[in-house]
Amino acid sequence: MGYVSAVPPPRTDADAEPEAPDSRGGRRSVAVALLLGALGATVVLLASGRTWARGTAAIGSDSLQLAADGRAVTGLPAALAIVGLAALVAVFAVRGRSRLIVSGLLALSGLGAVLSALFGADGRRALDAQAARTTADSAAHVAGLTQTTWPYVTAAGAALILAAGLLALRFGRSWPSMGGRYERDGSPRTRTVAAVDPDRPEDLWKALDRGEDPTTDPGADWAH
Repeated sequence: MGYVSAVPPPRTDADAEPEAPDSRGGRRSVAVALLLGALGATVVLLASGRTWARGTAAIGSDSLQLAADGRAVTGLPAALAIVGLAALVAVFAVRGRSRLIVSGLLALSGLGAVLSALFGADGRRALDAQAARTTADSAAHVAGLTQTTWPYVTAAGAALILAAGLLALRFGRSWPSMGGRYERDGSPRTRTVAAVDPDRPEDLWKALDRGEDPTTDPGADWAH
């Protein structure tokens, strides 16, 4: 009769259970979503402060050069970029259905910023208002209107926020959470109680400092 060992043979890489594709894609998507969201919000905030439109206003026989930046044309892209950045951080602070809602808010922030940047690219209304203030003529209108590429740069940055939101909707359920007192399956971590030696007064004081009652320690011998 051959020798039979009670010790199981060591597991090899071939015996290991293959990792699920969704799990691998979920971990990769965390870094991609963070990069896209942070980069997109930065681009939107910077591009919104650039000149979006230029024009001239007539003052008597002279003309005055006018320019309007993105925040004067529409403040929505910058505001939605801030909302999206906050939502990107909040995705890691919530779980379950709340994470799905926050991911949707992130995607909608990006979509809203894209649309507001594209529809506000003209800038005529902002320049007309500036011309009216400059000339003190409420009927003044801007002439020679020209547009820059910054509205479209803003829209491109907002599209990155939208992409981060779509990744969160697709893979967010497998992303880690900032809740450190829970394990990955959502159950509370068990607390290990240190053993208390009744013959060592310092152990008793440490147990009291931790909020433990050393008299209930089953390992303590109080018969001495």
